[in-house]
Amino acid sequence: MFLEAQQLTTDNAIGAGRVVIAFEYDGQDFHGWQFQKSGVRSVQGELARAVGKVANHPVDLVCAGRTDAGVHASYQVVHFETPSVRNLRSWVMGINTALPGDIAVHWAGNGSGDFHARFSAVYRRYRYIIHNSAVRPGIQRGQLSWTFRPLDADRMDRAAQALVGEHDFSSFRAAGCQSRTPVRFLEQISVTRRGEFVVIDVQANAFLHHMVRNIAGALLAVGAGQQPVEWIHEILESRDRTVAGVTAPPHGLYLVDVGYPAEYGIPAAECGPGFLRPWFTREQNRPIPPTHIHRKQSVKH
Repeated sequence: MFLEAQQLTTDNAIGAGRVVIAFEYDGQDFHGWQFQKSGVRSVQGELARAVGKVANHPVDLVCAGRTDAGVHASYQVVHFETPSVRNLRSWVMGINTALPGDIAVHWAGNGSGDFHARFSAVYRRYRYIIHNSAVRPGIQRGQLSWTFRPLDADRMDRAAQALVGEHDFSSFRAAGCQSRTPVRFLEQISVTRRGEFVVIDVQANAFLHHMVRNIAGALLAVGAGQQPVEWIHEILESRDRTVAGVTAPPHGLYLVDVGYPAEYGIPAAECGPGFLRPWFTREQNRPIPPTHIHRKQSVKH
């Protein structure tokens, strides 16, 4: 999960203020990140209960970015306030003992200065994984998207480059999106094939609701030859969600990295998910330095 191995030491004191934790989860059995009504599983609900047991009081978790039902994260970050003090091993192992098997904490540390899990982030990175085969998958069926139509990943990659830069992404925004502005700075996007799998890798300062899944849905139409390469640019320029086609399923989507300025001391991610890392070089799995920091460090919805 991290570029450098993390030792679960007992010789440090973490707490008495803002604590930050980094973790991963399999989203297929959750109704998204956010608390839901009683009896409905959410990542926030499960994690808050486990952290509260170790902290010995109820906690209010603030995450780097909310994920929808069925969406996964190989690297998610939250912070919370606590008067309690524990060492790294106690936070990590204690929380994991209280968690269900589909969530795992990997690191904990003090949030220095004005650190905020959401507003201090300078970029988010997602990977969307498509199993491109004539036969649907039986294994990992809740962890991958699937299409039987042959996809041309090179066409998808060429089309996707129209999205790089600062744009109004209204065409890729869910109708219920609550962000005050549809403008985002998309740092990079690539589409590559690894055997039967096609991977969309995208990084931006922030994302609109369903933005990555709507981009993936449009790129799938291009890859299958149903739309020309130029269609993605036309969609973007139209600023009209109704022309962009279907929203891709949530199962293939992973939050794989959240970047913060170095002064906060948050460990860098080795982008996942874990089963996908060997498909790429170590350099391709490293964080991509953002180019937009001179603009606005974070989008506050």
